[in-house]
Amino acid sequence: MSSATSSGSANHEPLVRKRAAPSSTNLPLLDELTASDEVRTLFAQYRERFARTDLPGIVLCFATSSALLKSMLEIAEDFLFGESLLDRRHKEMIATHVSRQNACSYCADSHGALLATQGGRPEMICALQEGDLKPQLFTSAELALLKFAEKVNANSPPVTRADVEAAMRAGWTEAQMAEAVHIAGLFAAFNRIANGFGLLSPYPDGL
Repeated sequence: MSSATSSGSANHEPLVRKRAAPSSTNLPLLDELTASDEVRTLFAQYRERFARTDLPGIVLCFATSSALLKSMLEIAEDFLFGESLLDRRHKEMIATHVSRQNACSYCADSHGALLATQGGRPEMICALQEGDLKPQLFTSAELALLKFAEKVNANSPPVTRADVEAAMRAGWTEAQMAEAVHIAGLFAAFNRIANGFGLLSPYPDGL
């Protein structure tokens, strides 16, 4: 899921201006003009909650089902972009890194841009998008979190309690690691939905 909030809005303005209209190559995106009343109501709630006039491509993907759209917007508001055990910056780091792993340029660019609103430096965002976790760009705790999320996403069966405890020794709580599993898993699903629809990056000229 991708959104934009007022946090870091000054830094985000150039990226907002660069953002292209949603487009897809495999499956058509829902046309708001022909959407049901229920879906249009959900769109209005999204715009009000996240202070956006446009609708992200991933939201249009979910809009093929009003029940699915309603549920995913609730997850976005209450968990992905709301207060939780992991702060928003770390959730955007996981989202960007996992999306790069899954070759989802739509999500990797969307969440790289959102990471910028949370204080992510260009060098950090580039490192995440290139899959090159340079130690000088991240804290030891962040590296442990990202490597754990990477393993959950890339090859979850071998994940063990030892992986969790290694991240905990780096400074995370057990509850935060449980949340990292949910974030990595959710974004893996979003990546597959975006790729299945053929969503193109909202930043065709790069971030």
